[in-house]
Amino acid sequence: MKVGVPLEVTEGERRVALVPDAVTKLVAASLDVLVQSGAGEAALFSDEAYQEAGATIEPDAAKLYESSDVILKVWAPAEEEVGLLGDGDVLIAFLQPLTDVDLAKRLAAKGVTSFSMDAVPRIARAQSMDALTSMASIAGYKAALMAASSLGKFLPMMITAAGSLPPARGLVLGAGVAGLQAIATSNRLGAVMHGFDIRPAVAKQVESLGAKFIHSQVIDA
Repeated sequence: MKVGVPLEVTEGERRVALVPDAVTKLVAASLDVLVQSGAGEAALFSDEAYQEAGATIEPDAAKLYESSDVILKVWAPAEEEVGLLGDGDVLIAFLQPLTDVDLAKRLAAKGVTSFSMDAVPRIARAQSMDALTSMASIAGYKAALMAASSLGKFLPMMITAAGSLPPARGLVLGAGVAGLQAIATSNRLGAVMHGFDIRPAVAKQVESLGAKFIHSQVIDA
């Protein structure tokens, strides 16, 4: 069986579906791995690193799709990529079939077996495949850094010879995986954090990260 990893065509996407360490494991399991030339460059993985891990570098995307039985992607395939998939192929990616029903129908019509990583059940047995949670955690971390960069003031309290500055105050709406990571990162950077969620049960999680939970109030009309 051959596993293909094409270059992501979505603008701004820097991730790659398979890293060299994972290639080594697939090769050890007697799978052939094809990686499109440059697929890992934006994620700081060179073609040479993939070759050393046992992958074959394929410069042409069409040939990679034609030669592969399983295609691994980050984002859902673009229109031209759907055209490269054939009957019996397997596609694994973030497909979001509940919001992109047309794509799911087109893939099914072509006889493609699709596995959407964002639809993996969030249960203990599937934790090692819970890519959505890991990506949400990274998104929360990055969101905190972007907020700190664009704020225009320091996040922590600063005491200098020129005077003292109070810490920044932040509010995160939604205490899911991304929200909790944003709270934790901002708190480590020195901000005074607050969190809100429509689920009162997550209050303890927010407070465990050093933030104050804002409880909603029901107002009778």
